[in-house]
Amino acid sequence: MGTVTKVASINDDFRKRGDGVTITAGVQLLEDLYGLLESVRWYEDFTADNDPYEEHDFGSLVWCGERVFWKIDYYDATLREWCDPESPECRRLLTVMLASDY
Repeated sequence: MGTVTKVASINDDFRKRGDGVTITAGVQLLEDLYGLLESVRWYEDFTADNDPYEEHDFGSLVWCGERVFWKIDYYDATLREWCDPESPECRRLLTVMLASDY
């Protein structure tokens, strides 16, 4: 499995588990937060425009009339430094935010 495919697979598995999710204050105010998080978990609308590196680490959708982004960041065990997304030591964090928060 190539590096990109491996990272995308790890990211998809992580996102679908719903672990390590942070939501911004603006997102907390949206209706049907559970439905939004389910949409993020099962997001499959990856294109060359929104996923140029084919790592499935970013997505964009409209929820309750608001543009919402989600992104996955990679950290070491201290959550202070960037980490190689293929490393078994890598900790992923998924942030769901309003586009206006970005």
